[in-house]
Amino acid sequence: MNNFFARLWVALVKRLHGVSMPMRWRLARFAAFVLWRAVPKRRHVILTNLRLCFPELSEEERVALAKRVYVRLGRAAIDHGTLWMGTREEVQALVRFKGLEHLLTPDGRPTICISPHFAGLDAAGIALNTYVRGVSLYQRQSNPVWDEALLKGRLRFSNPVLIPKSNGSDLRPVMRAMREGLPFYYLPDMDHGRRNSVFVPFFGVQAATIPMVSRLAKVMKAKVLWSFAVMTEDGYEVEITPPLENFPTNDPEADTKRLNEELEARIRQHPDQYLWVHRRFKTRPEGEPSVY
Repeated sequence: MNNFFARLWVALVKRLHGVSMPMRWRLARFAAFVLWRAVPKRRHVILTNLRLCFPELSEEERVALAKRVYVRLGRAAIDHGTLWMGTREEVQALVRFKGLEHLLTPDGRPTICISPHFAGLDAAGIALNTYVRGVSLYQRQSNPVWDEALLKGRLRFSNPVLIPKSNGSDLRPVMRAMREGLPFYYLPDMDHGRRNSVFVPFFGVQAATIPMVSRLAKVMKAKVLWSFAVMTEDGYEVEITPPLENFPTNDPEADTKRLNEELEARIRQHPDQYLWVHRRFKTRPEGEPSVY
């Protein structure tokens, strides 16, 4: 995406702030129709992921599921108009929380709130900032216009601490913020390569996963909560779970395997809401060929 089209897209999204939800769905279906045909590389990634994770489905069922994923992505993109331009009250009306007390009730322990890559991920993160200031890692975007828009949107409420990701693994800024009482909002389900990762099953497929949640929780004596964002017909519902029991253990790999299993169970409830566009299985164990 070049700068001209990025500016055009950002301006369009902002203008969609006041559009009704039925119209958002219609626009999302149109966007999905276009993207399905215009971006074959991403279509290939989604279908490859679905073949690996849902071998019990027919190819026709997987294609239908992939198209629904695109509709969810379209609606999530359009909803950024409210997330970027809406008032605090409008954002809170769009994104409703269940179990928020698990995050907001202080008990003196540092907190890690893990949020997987569902379509409502950005909505949940921005809306959460209307209730509590937190710390998170920020992935810079390759396009500077899009990067600026995303960053401004995420900084709108409570001035959260956003730490740019780098090739290193220095978590000291995160740990300092956690010691100051800020919850750490972390995305646990990306393939960051072989370095520092362990291979644990995800839908029965070995997936390179960084065991950061277990190790950081151990060092910080932190409680760990899930944040699951589900897109609804008229907005989003975000569930904050109670702290995980018996976590972490002395086995980071077993802890990471447990998190993948719990995430898989949630994805199976809403398979069209997970962001299958990411190459989750790009890093393979030694000797295995690329699946993409």
